[in-house]
Amino acid sequence: MMKTRKWTIKEQADFLKKTGELLARGYPLAEAIHSLTYQMRKGQQEEVAKALIDLREGHSFHLILQNLRFNKTLIGYVYFAEEHGSLADAFIEGSAMVTKRQGDLEKLKKLLVYPLILIVITLFLFGFVERVLLPQYTTLFHLMNLSPNIFMKMVALIGDIFPLLLLVFLLFSSLALGYYFMTFRRLLPIEQRTLMSKFPFLGSFYRLFITHYFSIQLSYLLAGGLSIQEALKLFETHVQSPFYKQLGKEIQQYLMKGESFAQVLKEYPIFEKELSFIVKHGQENGKISDELLFFSKHCLEKLENKTEKWFRIIQPLLYSLIGLVIVSMYLAILLPMFQLLDGF
Repeated sequence: MMKTRKWTIKEQADFLKKTGELLARGYPLAEAIHSLTYQMRKGQQEEVAKALIDLREGHSFHLILQNLRFNKTLIGYVYFAEEHGSLADAFIEGSAMVTKRQGDLEKLKKLLVYPLILIVITLFLFGFVERVLLPQYTTLFHLMNLSPNIFMKMVALIGDIFPLLLLVFLLFSSLALGYYFMTFRRLLPIEQRTLMSKFPFLGSFYRLFITHYFSIQLSYLLAGGLSIQEALKLFETHVQSPFYKQLGKEIQQYLMKGESFAQVLKEYPIFEKELSFIVKHGQENGKISDELLFFSKHCLEKLENKTEKWFRIIQPLLYSLIGLVIVSMYLAILLPMFQLLDGF
């Protein structure tokens, strides 16, 4: 095991994408990787040079990437590609998938960072208004027999319930952490993924991702001439992913009992419901690999559309809520001044 400096997700995806493009042009794998070293920084060149030695000695490419601490999803694409032989397509597909997912994470960070900064500033101003200014206004209003306006009441109400909300949040977080360390981590991989797929809101995204990955890998394996049983055997030997290892083993056991593949898939809530119908239709028309490939792309497209949709909803909503709080504080300060002037 050689000591490596972690590559960024973008660097990993670019490396795999360019390798796939060179493979598509007819380059052998080692030569394609060697050609890319001239585009790398010095530290990466040294790491890849050592990796090339391992590759030429017969080591699996996915194990070499594991030593380089590549993303697990990318390693999975390479692992299955080494079995079905469509290295170029799998490398390009895997890099595109990881790049898109990383792009969505970056969008999410940008979406949340600025509102979080505004929320912190707003909470500071809110505390100043609620603890310093409003008590003084309230005292003056009481002396002058004036009634507090609705914005003063709203700010005071939020100030009263905020500590309770904070306490509930801390309690919920403590319970969630306790459940994770005491129960969730001890569950089998499929049980963990099943729970995750049932999470409100986030579960639908997770099901699409799992279905896409399973469908496209199975499609490539079947297109490479393997039977469903042989393909599942490869899932079982995927030791880098305990989840797919257990999944492949379980489904094989169901098939040996005489159950149909399509029917077995219905028993797993981690997959989209349509997957079993796609498999059944593909088995009937003899084009199961094509059906799975098309469906995997449909899942990816649906995942992208769903992500973009919620980005368009969440960002305006966050800014609207922050704006509402700021305007309420502004009016809670300004209107009492006019009321006091009227009182004089």
